Amino acid sequence: MKIGIISDSHDNLPHIKKAVRLFNTEGVSHIIHAGDYVAPFAVKELLNADAAITGIFGNNDGEQKGIKVLFENIFYGPHTICLNDKKITIVHDINDLDSKSREISDVVIYGHTHSAEIRKESDTLFLNPGECGGWLSGNSTVALLDIDCMDCRIVTIS
Repeated sequence: MKIGIISDSHDNLPHIKKAVRLFNTEGVSHIIHAGDYVAPFAVKELLNADAAITGIFGNNDGEQKGIKVLFENIFYGPHTICLNDKKITIVHDINDLDSKSREISDVVIYGHTHSAEIRKESDTLFLNPGECGGWLSGNSTVALLDIDCMDCRIVTIS
């Protein structure tokens, strides 16, 4: 099962469109957004994907009521879901990850730093897809994760 991972899109519609196009082309079954969509119109673009989407709010998501109206599968982090018998915890800022979530998770997905990172701690994969928006670094990235074999890669989309 392929999962598309995105964070910190910050209203950059052209980059969100590229991410959705990549996820559709790659045949991802599920998309996880680790927060900072910013406005509802950015969420509308994300919903053009051909996959189920789960997300959390980030610290820059000001219009949370408007986002929630469009996107029911959005939560406050940390939030844990189960896909293919793997527990995936989503949190915007890794500093908000509690010890219980850390202990039970096979994968922890986070954003906030705008820096892509893949690392393993014990049996847990920690994954930050970087920034889709590309505003800080000028580099727009997302991640693809094959949850069955735990193979992950960062993909530049701009």
